[in-house]
Amino acid sequence: MPPPKANIRIHDVNPFLQAVRDFLLGRKHTLALRFQDALSTRSPPPPVLPDGPAHKLSANYYYTRDARREVFPPVIIAPVPKQIEGGETSLKRITPGKVYQWD
Repeated sequence: MPPPKANIRIHDVNPFLQAVRDFLLGRKHTLALRFQDALSTRSPPPPVLPDGPAHKLSANYYYTRDARREVFPPVIIAPVPKQIEGGETSLKRITPGKVYQWD
């Protein structure tokens, strides 16, 4: 249940001009200004939540349902066949291409 609103008059134009403004807008005008009485506090109280199964520090069954402990390395089904080793590669130095003469 929300708290009751304070009955505070906010400075606005007179009631006749409010009616004209609302008629011309086709809806009720809402002020863009924010007043302190209409705002909630900066630090509202923390919510009251029911205790769950993991609220205690000991005898917590989170260990049994932790997914990180269910992961294992992959199982090798068939052995990998022996592969031929690559031959020696000759190391060639990189040489620049044709030089373009700008001048």
